[in-house]
Amino acid sequence: MLNFLRPSGGNRVERIAPQDAVAKAKAGELTVVDVREGMEVKSSGKAKGALHIPLATIRMKADPSSPEKHPDLDPAKPVALYCASGGRSAGAAQMLVQMGYAEVYNIGGLGDWHAGGGEIER
Repeated sequence: MLNFLRPSGGNRVERIAPQDAVAKAKAGELTVVDVREGMEVKSSGKAKGALHIPLATIRMKADPSSPEKHPDLDPAKPVALYCASGGRSAGAAQMLVQMGYAEVYNIGGLGDWHAGGGEIER
C-alpha cells in the first residue's frame, strides 16, 4: 500500500519511500531525476524513465528562468531525486526547493529505487 506523500514545506526536503516513488513514477505523477555523474550512470545504469541531470548542472537545468532549463522539469509538478547514496540528491533537492519547486523528494540512492521495485535501464 502506498504511504501518503507529504510535499516538502519551506526549506525541508522529505524522503520518499522508494516503493511510493516507483508507483508514482509509473503512474506519471512524479518526475524522477538522477543527479549522478555520467560515468556512474554508464557503469550502473539509471532508474527507468529518469532524467539524467548531473549535480554540477542542476542549477542551470532546473532554474525556470534559465534558457538551458530541461523541458521535462516543471516546478508545479512533483520531483524526486536520487544519486548513489542520497547525499547529493538531498543537496540537489534543496536547490529545487529554493528555486520554487512545490513538491521535492529525495529517494536516496539508486539501490533504494531498485529495492523499492524500480527497474534499472542501461
